[in-house]
Amino acid sequence: MPEYTSPPATAAGPPGLLRLPALIDERRPGRFQFAVALLCGLVMLLDGFDTQAINYMAPAITRDWGISTGTMSTIFSAALVGLMIGYLLLAPLSDKFGHKRLVLAGVAVFSLSTLLSVWVRNPDELLVLRLVTGIGLGMATPSTIALTAEYSPKRARASFVLAIYCGFSLGFVAANYAADWLIPMHGWRSVFLAGAILPLILLGLLTWRLPESLAFHVRRGETAKAYALCRRIDRRLPDTTAVRIEAASADPRKRVKLSELLSGRQLFGTVLLWVVFAVNLAMFYGLQSWMPTVLHERGYSAGTLATASSMTTIGGIAIAFLVGPAMDRLGAYGALATLYLSGCGFLALMSAVLGAPAWLVLVAIFLIGCSVSGGQKSVIALAAVFYPEEVRSTGVGWALGIGRVGGILGPLIVGGMLSAGWSHQQLFLTLAIPSAFCGLIVLYLGLRAKKSTRT
Repeated sequence: MPEYTSPPATAAGPPGLLRLPALIDERRPGRFQFAVALLCGLVMLLDGFDTQAINYMAPAITRDWGISTGTMSTIFSAALVGLMIGYLLLAPLSDKFGHKRLVLAGVAVFSLSTLLSVWVRNPDELLVLRLVTGIGLGMATPSTIALTAEYSPKRARASFVLAIYCGFSLGFVAANYAADWLIPMHGWRSVFLAGAILPLILLGLLTWRLPESLAFHVRRGETAKAYALCRRIDRRLPDTTAVRIEAASADPRKRVKLSELLSGRQLFGTVLLWVVFAVNLAMFYGLQSWMPTVLHERGYSAGTLATASSMTTIGGIAIAFLVGPAMDRLGAYGALATLYLSGCGFLALMSAVLGAPAWLVLVAIFLIGCSVSGGQKSVIALAAVFYPEEVRSTGVGWALGIGRVGGILGPLIVGGMLSAGWSHQQLFLTLAIPSAFCGLIVLYLGLRAKKSTRT
């Protein structure tokens, strides 16, 4: 760990030296850092709300306009395409404009496009606005994660990232309750209105209180702004301008390019990380899409189906309180690999309890949510650990974007398996294979990281 040299107690002494990220890594997180995480968590919550709300609105929209489910599926896909554009093409712009500006721009785009959706007159207009909404969501998320990771000490980084990403899942839950409450009384357009007003209010708070990246200020030579943020992290630092700040992880004048993720020793690790993202999201969306159908065919009640839909999300949130500290204290790679490998047993359990009492099936679904939904959150935290600060937003953005390919293919693959006559037991046992595959890849990445540290 780089050394930290405190500035002098008075401005009359020789200039002091602050090194990043040692300044943050050597201290316990304080009120300022928790506030950053809270703001980023609120962005993620509204991101999840906007992403999921359209799914709850779909039946009312389809009935109101008299459109087919195929047309509605195209509208869903438009948001996914927008997300990929935001993740892959716009998130890397944080190197030029800063994380804060990308977050503000992303929130502004998705809140305004959601507001305009209140007055859409036909499916084509809604499709275009959902595309723009997806772009805004994709712009904001990687920089939100990168800011949280940068202001978190290394020993608690995974926990902080997992905590804010739980906001995304809580947004799913909030969208469900909002739709149930608003649509019967005010119609489906009222959900768009709620999904626009809340982020517009948050936008003002973010403009006022969300800090810019420390390393970004250093790269631009804005020492005074960077030091002001350092003093918010550590109030004991003296009020002086005689200070020098170094970003130990990178040349302050270096411009980061996407090619750095795909060159040298970084290439293989990046590709493997992308594979884990894609496989995990394929499992997540495949199960989310088809679990209600499987349970219906097994004769479970509508109430059980409704509860099962939330069990996966609840499991992912609950396990974050365990796997986050485990990643920080026991090792990010080993903890996540254990979670994925445990998922093999949970999926096997699901195949064994189908047809059993509903409570037992719900327990199995909760455990699957721990490994699949929890794994999805945890691999994002792993990416925040895997990539250094100077490429973190680009690395996380591309991992999320490539992962969306798996999210698109997952429901198609699971649907194809069921259409081909696979039994429900065969389906869950087969899904244990990609879970084990992800666990083994993460173990291998951990071994590579350990070997790289030694050399």
